[in-house]
Amino acid sequence: MDDTLKKLYQVVISRKEQPQEGSYTCYLFEKGLDKILKKVGEECAETIIAAKNGVQADTVGEISDLIYHLTVMMVQQGIPLEAVMEELEHRSQKIGNLKQFHVSDHNT
Repeated sequence: MDDTLKKLYQVVISRKEQPQEGSYTCYLFEKGLDKILKKVGEECAETIIAAKNGVQADTVGEISDLIYHLTVMMVQQGIPLEAVMEELEHRSQKIGNLKQFHVSDHNT
């Protein structure tokens, strides 16, 4: 499973380094950060709606779109996939990592 994300990341890097005409990934890089972030936001909202609607196939599709656009954003920002994977690994080792609530949070 981990290899799929690595392969995706490498394809996105190759599109940035060696643009190909007609490539959607190249189009995103051409349009720049604002377009990439707009797509991340749109896909995030669509993922939320799909999950709320409860159709698993739709939710899986939207999650896939979101991960793709997040990957494009990572490459555009120079964030190595390994950095994210290391952070996730670090977080998975934590025990009792629930956020502390303030007294006022309990009233809402």
